[in-house]
Amino acid sequence: MVQLPEARDLAPRLATGAFILDSGLKLLQADRETAEGVHSMACVAYPFLTKIRAVPFTRLLACSEVAVGGALLAPFVPTRLAGLALTGFSGGLVGMYLRTPGMREPGSLRPTQDGTLLAKDVWMLGIGLGFLGAASRRRRAAVSRYRRATRSRRRRCGCRH
Repeated sequence: MVQLPEARDLAPRLATGAFILDSGLKLLQADRETAEGVHSMACVAYPFLTKIRAVPFTRLLACSEVAVGGALLAPFVPTRLAGLALTGFSGGLVGMYLRTPGMREPGSLRPTQDGTLLAKDVWMLGIGLGFLGAASRRRRAAVSRYRRATRSRRRRCGCRH
């Protein structure tokens, strides 16, 4: 049985999912120059990415964005799983912000003018972490309700299990 997302999760899932999906679809159409720019910026933050050529890297990034955006928009994907994908994706973006020179004011987390573009992605990390936390709180609450109901049934029937 597919459990649909709770009403409180719909707005952040729709807004974030649409934003990321749109970004991924645009990036799938990127020309070589754009791919090289995206790749070089990623390589500054994550040097191991220099082993991957620019165009394949950009296509992989675009497909990842489409997958994460699609997971957030698809109602049959559990919020916890969508939150996990969003947290991983946005964690990489926040890491890029923190590792790229010139994105932050010296000795501070405050973004420079150039860094604002990446610093704003912290909201996606917050939403992803919120989805992970909310899902575990809901699961604990459901277990608690189940245990209370079971105890109540046992008392009514006189069972001492």
